[in-house]
Amino acid sequence: MAPNHMKQNKKSPIKAKPLRYAGQSLDEEIDKLIIEEFLTYFFAGFLVVYLAWYEWWRYFKNPPPSPKTISFIALLSVLYCAYKINKTLRKVKAIKLGREGERAVGQYLDCLREKGHRIFHDILGENFNLDHVIISKKGIFVVETKTYSKPEKGEAKIIFTGDELSIDGFGGQAKQVFQVKAATKWLQSVLLETTGKDFSIQPVILFPGWYVESTSKGKESGVWVLNPKALPTYIENRPEILSQDDMMLASYHISRYIRSKEATR
Repeated sequence: MAPNHMKQNKKSPIKAKPLRYAGQSLDEEIDKLIIEEFLTYFFAGFLVVYLAWYEWWRYFKNPPPSPKTISFIALLSVLYCAYKINKTLRKVKAIKLGREGERAVGQYLDCLREKGHRIFHDILGENFNLDHVIISKKGIFVVETKTYSKPEKGEAKIIFTGDELSIDGFGGQAKQVFQVKAATKWLQSVLLETTGKDFSIQPVILFPGWYVESTSKGKESGVWVLNPKALPTYIENRPEILSQDDMMLASYHISRYIRSKEATR
């Protein structure tokens, strides 16, 4: 007879879900692409090939049907599915590159914990996410990681002019700057609503593996565009602007927001 405690209803000993890890949203997007697109087209292509094979088998074994029509349909279906599979795999490759960048930066930022910084990864908003948030006495930082492939030869340079980026000679790219500014404003509004305090937050864009240069307007823009290796120096050169109490207050409410968001998913 089983002990009484074995008959009781059980629940998990973990009261709160763990905080999100770096690149978790990209992991989820890869899983979605593989399940909803790749496997769908793969099995659709397999099915029509099987149907064509079956018709040809009947053609030779039984009174002859006409397999030509189903074979033509199978050929068109396979070509379409191959196109969609290739497109999905290219999406997965691009997302994996972004995930590797976020994880690399996440591991790099985790080293800042030794200096008393609080680090949060992959904070979900409405149809977007914040890659990383750093909270310390030096301030609060919203960090967006952008991972782009770069040329095998020659200098891989990014120039920040204040409103736009020039990446490997391709200028006029403003989406990244707009995104990090919008993310910063969103986090400010969340903290204002939950803490009652209007925290000043520094927007940061990191480009792993690239040489980053800011013009005079870029340096005055209020947005840091950096190689990840430069970020600790930039942070340490700032004066302390947060008290320990404010630092812990902001950290607590961000943790609470993350867990409440996870609980509703």
